[in-house]
Amino acid sequence: MPKNPAFLRIVSVDGRRPTTWFRLCLSGAVTCLTVQAAAARDLAEGGAVSDKASSHHNLHRAAHKAGQRAAPPRDATAPKAVEARSSDRLVVSSRRSLSRGAENAVSTLIMKQMVPGTNVMNAVGRLPGVSFSSTDPLGIDTFGTSTYVRGFFMDQIGYTLDGIPLNDQTYESNNGVSIIQAAVQDDIAHVTVSEGPGGVEVPSTSTLGGTIQFETSDPTAKQGGKVSQSFGSYGSMRTYFRGDTGEINKTGTKAYVSFTRADEKLWMGSGDQQQKQVQAKIVQPIGHDSKIKAFFNWSSLAQWGYPDYSLAMIDALGWRIPRLYPNYAKAYAYAPGDLDLPASPAMKANDDQAYLYDGGQVQIDYTGGLNLDFALTDRLRWRSVVYGQSDTGYYTYSDYDQPSLGTGAPLSMSVWSTRQERFGLTSSLLYDLDKHHIDAGVWFENNNQQESLFWYDEPVLGQGSPLATVGPWTTYGPAFKQGYNYMWHTNNFAAHIQDVWRPFKNLRLVAGFKSMLAHTGGGADYNNAAYTGVDALPNGGMTAFDAFLPHFGASWQFLPGHELYFDLAENMRSYLVLPNGGGNSLWSVQSQEIFRDLQKKVKPERDWVYTVGYRYTNRYMQASLAGYHVDASNRLQAATQGTILQPISTVAQTSVQINGVDAGLTLHPLKNVTLYNSVSYMHGTYGDNIGGAGVTYDTKGKRLVNYPDFMYKGNLAYNWRNLEAHFDVQYFSRRYFSYTNDTSVPGYWLANAGARYNFGNVGLTKDLTISFNVYNLFNSHYISMMGENGNPFVGDYQSLERGSVRQFFGTVSTRF
Repeated sequence: MPKNPAFLRIVSVDGRRPTTWFRLCLSGAVTCLTVQAAAARDLAEGGAVSDKASSHHNLHRAAHKAGQRAAPPRDATAPKAVEARSSDRLVVSSRRSLSRGAENAVSTLIMKQMVPGTNVMNAVGRLPGVSFSSTDPLGIDTFGTSTYVRGFFMDQIGYTLDGIPLNDQTYESNNGVSIIQAAVQDDIAHVTVSEGPGGVEVPSTSTLGGTIQFETSDPTAKQGGKVSQSFGSYGSMRTYFRGDTGEINKTGTKAYVSFTRADEKLWMGSGDQQQKQVQAKIVQPIGHDSKIKAFFNWSSLAQWGYPDYSLAMIDALGWRIPRLYPNYAKAYAYAPGDLDLPASPAMKANDDQAYLYDGGQVQIDYTGGLNLDFALTDRLRWRSVVYGQSDTGYYTYSDYDQPSLGTGAPLSMSVWSTRQERFGLTSSLLYDLDKHHIDAGVWFENNNQQESLFWYDEPVLGQGSPLATVGPWTTYGPAFKQGYNYMWHTNNFAAHIQDVWRPFKNLRLVAGFKSMLAHTGGGADYNNAAYTGVDALPNGGMTAFDAFLPHFGASWQFLPGHELYFDLAENMRSYLVLPNGGGNSLWSVQSQEIFRDLQKKVKPERDWVYTVGYRYTNRYMQASLAGYHVDASNRLQAATQGTILQPISTVAQTSVQINGVDAGLTLHPLKNVTLYNSVSYMHGTYGDNIGGAGVTYDTKGKRLVNYPDFMYKGNLAYNWRNLEAHFDVQYFSRRYFSYTNDTSVPGYWLANAGARYNFGNVGLTKDLTISFNVYNLFNSHYISMMGENGNPFVGDYQSLERGSVRQFFGTVSTRF
């Protein structure tokens, strides 16, 4: 099959006229499209991506009438595009969704442009309207990574993995798990991003602005395996191995197990970021159109983190001043103030320079699910997912404000300890009735959450090893002090029903709604008043409920290759649970008195999201233009004061209004060349002034913090025979830091480049490939993560992370 472009001609089995699909899938292409050239009718077989449920039932019925055994159709929810078997090109495809007007599907093949094991959100960040940043090139530092989609932060977006709700993706989350810890990144086959209002069928109580759905690859039908080894700057290494059983019996049972270990050294200072994962998946076909899948992942993440800086600290201490670790003697001398470090008049008193010694984390995660997909009749399907997730986390920081009680050392180790146990079930029925596709389902989840703060003794200088010498581990001996302990119990319930109606071949109408109930009870059951300064910390219950959250949409293909669509929906988010000083949570405020007052006033966050768009596709190009508007109310906003070791959170509600536009264009100007460009502009403002500690701050009309108004993304890719090369560049404009917009960080350019060569089959190996990547090609200095410790009302705060300097990576990979 020719590669550039690949033509795939599919003749429908029920005798209707053939449909020709064109696919522009070139080396490193940022956008790969499937274009319907002849008929408006979508086909599920072969990877058609729209209205798949009705299509695969037609296919099944046609084969049944012919007295043949129908091939198992693709999953009706899977965002697959037409792929030539020999092609290795697909990266991002634009598609129409069954329930939403516009989605972007990111294939695992985009990861082949990146270093193996790179956080898949880095690939999602190629999309217009999406901002992804990380302190490290691979994006495994959960403290230093952030994702925004059209102004919504990653705790305001719905996430799923093989149908399992991932919930809150933020650092130290006790209501979810990051995708980098929930799945081996090499085994993620598809990512579907809805940047608009999301869908009623997605199980999530955090969805305010879109959904991101991950799908892991199934085991292969043939026995084999994969292996890759990467090497990089600063002693970084990563190993990946996967073994597939192939079909082991007549029923088609197949499975795989994969293992990965990443050792990523810090680019600034000493320490590393290590992650180990084991993943397994089993698929059991049942008959010709049903199956059961079982998925399991274990992750162990142990890493040092990068220090938090304020703008003034960067100005005073320089761009690349690391922590003092492993120089314990220097840190020991600094603790009582005997060591002079650079300073400037601009530095605030609460800039905790002493934090410069050590900080890190350990997280152990278990994520698993059982996916049931049964064809009850040729029109009715039943899908269910039973899942569980466990997370234990320890987050450590050297504390100079608290000397060690047992040893008398002038510093100690503070450890935030988290624990969560989530179990849940989703179940839905999908029914095809003439031109209607009806989807109805329910979701229930129970989560038991805990968060505590402890202090542990550091040794006297010369009389033992400091705790940091063994890394941020979980065994420190007995704690000499406890600050607090929180226990919460959260129950989530949601139900949805939706109808996708196609009155004509080129017109699709969607109407549906979901009901949501989320209740959290509990709070602090231990309080050290000497530390917190109050007699009682927050404890009590909060409920978010709405019986009718509607979603409407339409898509009209008015001419060949031309499509108009719109979506609108009302969304609501449940209440976040965070401890004292933790952020935008009612339980993070200072006292029970403030919490009780907020209980009477605060309402669940909700918004109306409107999206309208146009797409044009032909053989040589894909163009898209989308506009959106958001009216958000009851936005729970938190501003942070004090030090990062003793933060004080002020929580208030405000409204937010967002207007934005995204545009993308992919061209194939020459043979083997693909050029992609996208631009995004967003104007988001707060609708009210925010008050805290008896002061009202002028935030009305001010721009949203941490998100750039303007983004540009470009990718140039070239392939010649077995050689592929790419160059991509991104620009992020200025981002405001304070809620009053009196401080900000400057815009920046970030460029990456890479090349890959496939030697084909060599000896016992298949597709022996070498690749070379350069991250931050021009060595730009830029702020990556913002607001990890909260944003200030005004001025500066120690809540900024710097992005990685230029790094080089090489990888050898093969199949067998």
